[in-house]
Amino acid sequence: MTKRRQQHRQRRGAGVAAGVLCVCLAGSGCVAQSGAAVGDSRDGDAVRVVRRAADALVGARSSKARTSMEMATGGTRVTIRGEGVYDFRKQRGRLKVLLPQDPAGATAQRPIMELLAPGALFMKNRGAGVPADKWVRVDTRSLSDGNLVTGGATDPYAAAEVLRGARTATYVGETDVAGTAVRHYRGTADLGVAAREASDGNSDALAAAAKGFATDEVPFDVYLDDDGRIRKVRHRFSFVNGQQKDAVAVASTTLLYDFGAPVDVRLPDGDDIYAGKIAE
Repeated sequence: MTKRRQQHRQRRGAGVAAGVLCVCLAGSGCVAQSGAAVGDSRDGDAVRVVRRAADALVGARSSKARTSMEMATGGTRVTIRGEGVYDFRKQRGRLKVLLPQDPAGATAQRPIMELLAPGALFMKNRGAGVPADKWVRVDTRSLSDGNLVTGGATDPYAAAEVLRGARTATYVGETDVAGTAVRHYRGTADLGVAAREASDGNSDALAAAAKGFATDEVPFDVYLDDDGRIRKVRHRFSFVNGQQKDAVAVASTTLLYDFGAPVDVRLPDGDDIYAGKIAE
């Protein structure tokens, strides 16, 4: 494949990924440019505890995941939900993303199937004119948000690696998530720092997000179990859409459970990736 054709695919794919957000806010304007045991921070360093949460996930190998992305702009608020599995060692995952009904109450659209991999997002059932059996590939390093927002679901491991850039963190207290005892931490992360500390698979994408968001400071709430694994993490992103003056507020929540669950994510072959024109 020639370099020019590859770039053409990436631009087309990025437009389709951005469409996930466009569809949801069609009534108000498009939002597109998408371990070691925990130490109780009362006796230790909360920032250090939070920064090593991603390593604990690698130690856990895999998990099931649920995602929720809430977006607010122009007086409209919508939520996109996803569910699937993720392999933290291979940094591969599979999510079924559900778009909400449109404002007129029409039947919800078909779920978007997403495959996550280092530097790439593959989507099926997204984009008018794309054959039902074809995937659209997006180079996440080309996205101004590093695919923290565009795909309608934040990559679970990328969500964890944002915490590597934690600048502040405080221990809030003990609570439970889905019946599991957890410790709640709240703070802010710096995307630039996270990009420098992240794995090779996420460093470029996070660096793009650090440049593309309205601010590289990301407030977070994270809930860690006794093994330091993330059970729930919520990020609040802010970015400026080219079609609107005001920043768009996005709250992305990831729930992780059933650690060690089997994960078999097979990426599409070249012949299964659509290279034709995609309707806007």
